[in-house]
Amino acid sequence: AIRPFVIGRKNWLFSDTPKGADASARIYSLIETAKANGLEPYAYMVKVLNQLPTATTDEQLDRLLPWRQEGAVTA
Repeated sequence: AIRPFVIGRKNWLFSDTPKGADASARIYSLIETAKANGLEPYAYMVKVLNQLPTATTDEQLDRLLPWRQEGAVTA
């Protein structure tokens, strides 16, 4: 389970700026959270990146979170 984080850490080593590394870490975290919730990461990211520009309220943003998606694994 920790292997993806180790690989990510090696990739972040080559980030040009701290802001670039932070952005990469955020996206990586979102992808791993999608996986943990039983979602297909690519399809989830396509959906989020298409809907994010029009999300203007906290409620709309909340609906984009991985555990709020149809098909997400619930405990």
